[in-house]
Formats: sequence, structure tokens, C-alpha cells
Amino acid sequence: MNELDDNGTVAPAGEEIHMPAPSILPLINAAALAIMIVSITLSWYLVGFFGIIFLWTTIRWIADTRRDIAALPLDHASH
Repeated sequence: MNELDDNGTVAPAGEEIHMPAPSILPLINAAALAIMIVSITLSWYLVGFFGIIFLWTTIRWIADTRRDIAALPLDHASH
């Protein structure tokens, strides 16, 4: 059963689940990597082009994740 806290309210049932915002970056990142691997047999120019896209999306994805995690509350006392 739920226990009442000092204010007479019910404590939360568990931790708050954090879900990242929807993003197309993982899809573009995976597609660029796949096309880059296939392009090895076709042209080094394509490998370079899709390699740049892969690196750019990786950096953006990591930056977005770091910003998202930095926005989470640091206080875990309520859990």
C-alpha cells in the first residue's frame, strides 16, 4: 500500500521515467554508415561524403543527449 508522507499526500509509486525526444538523427546516422560501407566498392568520394554525414550526425546526437541529461534534476531525495 502507499504510505502518506508528512503533508498527508501519497508518495510517488516509483522513479520518474525519462524518455528522450523523438529524433531522426539515429536513422540518418545508421543510413549514412550503411551507405558508407556499401560505397567502399563503388567510390571513395561517396565513402568520404557519407563518412562526413556519419560523423556530423554522431556529434549532433551526442550533443543532444548531453543537453538532455544535463536538464535532468540532480536531486534524487524523493526517490
